Amino acid sequence: MVVAIVGVGGIGKTTLAQKVFNDETVKAEFDNTIWLSINQDFDRVELLRTIITLAGGIHGGEKALAVLQPILSTALTGKKLLLVLDDVWSHGAWGDILEIPLANVVAQGSRVLVTTRDERVARGMKAVLPYHHIDKLGEEDAWLLLKKQIVSSEINEHEVDTLKDIGLKIIAKCDGLPLAVKVMGGLLCQKDNKRRDWEMVLDDSIWSVSGMPEVLNHAVHLSYEDLPSCIKQCFLCYSLLPKTALFGRDDIIGMWISEGFLHGPSDDLEELGSKYYKELILRNLIEPNAQYLDQCVCNMHDVVRSFAQFVARDEALTALSGETNIDSKLSAHKFLRLSLESKASESDGLDWSSLEAQKTLRTLISVGHINMKSSDSLVHFPCLRTLHIDSAHDVRLVESLHEFKHLRYLSLQNSDISCLPDSIGKMKFLQYINLRGCQQFVELPHSIVKLWKLRYLNFNKTSISGIPRGFCDLTNLRIIHGFPARIDGEWCSVEELGPLYRLKHVGIQGLENLTTSSSAAKAKLGEKVHLTNLDLTCSSILGDNGLIREEDMVSEEEQQRIEKVFDELCPPPRLEYLAIEGYFGRWLPWWMMSSSAVPLKSLRTLMIDDLACCTQLPDGLCQLPYLEFIQINRAPAIKRVGPDFLQSYHQHSPRPSQVVIAFPRLHVMNLAGMVEWEEWEWEEQVQAFPVLQNLALISCKLRRLPPGLAYQARALNVLSIQQVQGLSSLENFGSLVELEVAGGLDLERITNLPRLKKLTIKNCSKVKLLEGVPALQTLVLVDLDMETLPEYMRGINARHLELYCSLALLASIAAGQSGPLWDKFSHVEHVKAYAQEGDTPRKWFVLYTANPYNLETNVSRSFMSRGTLSSFEDTQRFE
Repeated sequence: MVVAIVGVGGIGKTTLAQKVFNDETVKAEFDNTIWLSINQDFDRVELLRTIITLAGGIHGGEKALAVLQPILSTALTGKKLLLVLDDVWSHGAWGDILEIPLANVVAQGSRVLVTTRDERVARGMKAVLPYHHIDKLGEEDAWLLLKKQIVSSEINEHEVDTLKDIGLKIIAKCDGLPLAVKVMGGLLCQKDNKRRDWEMVLDDSIWSVSGMPEVLNHAVHLSYEDLPSCIKQCFLCYSLLPKTALFGRDDIIGMWISEGFLHGPSDDLEELGSKYYKELILRNLIEPNAQYLDQCVCNMHDVVRSFAQFVARDEALTALSGETNIDSKLSAHKFLRLSLESKASESDGLDWSSLEAQKTLRTLISVGHINMKSSDSLVHFPCLRTLHIDSAHDVRLVESLHEFKHLRYLSLQNSDISCLPDSIGKMKFLQYINLRGCQQFVELPHSIVKLWKLRYLNFNKTSISGIPRGFCDLTNLRIIHGFPARIDGEWCSVEELGPLYRLKHVGIQGLENLTTSSSAAKAKLGEKVHLTNLDLTCSSILGDNGLIREEDMVSEEEQQRIEKVFDELCPPPRLEYLAIEGYFGRWLPWWMMSSSAVPLKSLRTLMIDDLACCTQLPDGLCQLPYLEFIQINRAPAIKRVGPDFLQSYHQHSPRPSQVVIAFPRLHVMNLAGMVEWEEWEWEEQVQAFPVLQNLALISCKLRRLPPGLAYQARALNVLSIQQVQGLSSLENFGSLVELEVAGGLDLERITNLPRLKKLTIKNCSKVKLLEGVPALQTLVLVDLDMETLPEYMRGINARHLELYCSLALLASIAAGQSGPLWDKFSHVEHVKAYAQEGDTPRKWFVLYTANPYNLETNVSRSFMSRGTLSSFEDTQRFE
């Protein structure tokens, strides 16, 4: 069955499809879920290869459709498939390529979800009627969305409401498109909320500009024209980034610096780039990816990207290798910037020779394999400033790097190179080197110490174990990731960091190699007044079970040594982000353990992983005024969290009895892998966590939740408790909206959660009491060993029940009014129940609606009566 979402660009088709695709309950219904973004000029062979790979098959570099289609059929035979085809411009991608190999082999109940701007595409794909048309926003909804972009704590909402008459006229020009409304909101929030400013936006001549393709958006155009010229260049550069590749904020700002888009004092370029990046977010021209902290990764909507690429069309080309007209574009025009993505195998990736005519090229971004002959080199691009090569397998790329006399930005991430040529020392303008993910890379050339303009180095996920002496001469460095700590006689690599006073981000790995604390002290981290991000890493000694591996046991002497090393790595007060991994001391550093001495007054994010030997959480953080996020993962030696963790009475207050609220700004706390943790002390009168919204407790032996958590954490909306073996009850959380409990073998009671709307219970077979949940709307039960529905089902008024159970239990439910469980679920408005038996991918279901009454199932009547699966009745077909 093909289901179509139809609507104009920017109305939310992809957003809706993503919500469906990412929904865990939807995913549970399918054996394979595959998302394909269909380029307007898609390559038929590449499309088949991509879906084969995502389906777990091997295409072997084949190019013939007649060979690839059977491979796809084999990979998905008998599988229940959810396939999303996003942004489809013609029905050929389905009808000519994918329908034949899929239609007769995937399991019944499979679905294709297509998003398209053209109803004719849906019709050509034989999508079921009616299509899902996304309606444009109504006037009032659009006004609320616009106002949401503008109103903040600094701006009076009433002040904005006085401009509603003009706002409604601006909204009318946005034609009800959410993206256009958000972009206009981003534009208006840069204004002073004066009537004259809004009238100027309303009357701008851009609304009537002609000559742009119909798919482009006037609201985006207007917001673009309002940008300062320097940010316009940054915005257009952002549109070059391939959609499927991951680019972080530092990568993007590095490109902007290399291109000369940022003008200001040399010391402030990263800060200026961050300011421009934030402005693009505020204007809704790029959108933060929620999977990453601190807006460090953003996405650009297709409508915005199309506009930017249209504006830059004479200077920049973005293409996918394999597109039918890419060679003609490259031969007909000289570009300044080129962004190419190849998903092909080594046999037919991008041909380097096809690029050699682009002699004026300043930026080259390539993701995927590149075909190079022995005679190919980089000499053809004498003007190149930015070179970003991702996942290339040809090491010949590096042999002619020295030819780039003007190169500022060099990224060879995830490539197969093992070294850089010594001639790299001649590249006097080089500012940015990224070798992240080059696992075969083992050694830096000594000449790198001559690159005095370097601002950024990234060695994360490489095999580099040392750096050249003289590294301390690179005093322009602002960011370094994966710096290896190494001792060589009397010399220590870490001391090379000492003179680098401009550093803002530092990541040091292999700290277990330091034999004395004096070596660490020479890094002079505390004197680096610009330092905001710090990663300190030792090699982990924990196994997969979260406990210390027997072969990696450390002595008391080794523990004391690493404690002294970390004590000397005290960061400056400006630090905002701190990550510690693999630390095996008994106590955390002094600068995290005493509230009166902790220098981390600006800290916002703390992440600690693999804390092997510490018996106590840091007790010096509770008064930090800006701390928003804490994650502690795998700390097997902690058995108790005492009152010191909160320290509610400030010992050094002028009035010792003065109450100070602990963790005043913390929003998210995740405590996982503390496998021996049994006790958490926090009395209800101790004030703490006033704005905590999200808490996760995973894999511990906690016997009870502390009274203070339910009484004081009054903003707590989401609570996840997984694999907490000793917990028997969960009750009295007045603010909780969403609760997940999983693997709680001893949990028996869930009571008095008055605002709870969604409850998920997974493999908690002892839960007998569920009451005091009047707002409950959705209950999700997952337990394949459950023999009957729990008795508490009779007393709850949830509107939706989702159940994942054994086939035997599902058969009892499928019996409906004549079955033994009818009185336990008949009052629920909507029931979806599913079962899977053995290794077969075939799933059985029961779909029930109370009013009007309807019960559908594919569990056979013979099975209901005899307990065997001799046949089953299908109510759904893949068409």
